[in-house]
Amino acid sequence: METTLIYEIIGYVASVLIAVSLMMSAIVKLRVINLIGAATFSLYGVLIGSVPVAAMNGFIVLINIYYLFQMFSEKEYFKLLQVRPESHYLRYFISFYEDDIKQTHPYFTFNPGEDSVCVFILRDMVPAGILIGKKTPDGLLEIELDYVIKNYRDFKIGSFLYEHNTEFFSSLGIRAIRMKSGEEVHNRYLSKMGFERADGYFTRVIN
Repeated sequence: METTLIYEIIGYVASVLIAVSLMMSAIVKLRVINLIGAATFSLYGVLIGSVPVAAMNGFIVLINIYYLFQMFSEKEYFKLLQVRPESHYLRYFISFYEDDIKQTHPYFTFNPGEDSVCVFILRDMVPAGILIGKKTPDGLLEIELDYVIKNYRDFKIGSFLYEHNTEFFSSLGIRAIRMKSGEEVHNRYLSKMGFERADGYFTRVIN
C-alpha cells in the first residue's frame, strides 16, 4: 500500500470521527470521540507536513482534555426526590420524554397505584432521571421504568441511586429490586449497576 494512500485513510478516519462526535447527544462521549478524531487529524497533519492542520487539531485535543478533566473532577450535587404517583409534573415528564423512553422501555405504560414508588434523581437540581416501580408485600420493588435523560447517561446517576442510596430503599421496606430483561443497551447498564441476571430478570439485593 502506497504511503500517500495510508495518509489519506488516516485523514478520512479522522474526518469520520469528528463527524460522529458532532452527532453525539451525550457530552462526555462527544468530547472523547472528538478528542480521538482531533488527535488523528493532528497526526495526519504531521504526516503530510501541514503545520496548521497539526497545530489546530492539537489545540482541539488540549481543549477536550481540559473539559473532560473538568467534568470528571468537579463535584456534582445529587438528590433523590420521591413524588406521589398522581404528581402532575411526573406525568408531564413522562409525556415529554415518551419517544426516548420507548427506545429502552418499549413496553412501558404509566399505570400508577398506591403501591407505586416514583423517584426523581436530581443532578445539580435538574430532574435528570426517574425510577418508577411497584412494591410487593414481601419487599420486592418491581421496576417499571429506570430512565435517564440522554445528556446525563454517564452511569453517575445509576451509581448514586443503586450503590450510594441503599438506605433509601431500606427505609421503604424494600429488600430487593428486580426488572425484566429488555433492550440490550439497558441490560448492559443493569449489569454494570450490580444487577444479576437469571430467568429473564435482573435482580439486585439491598444490603
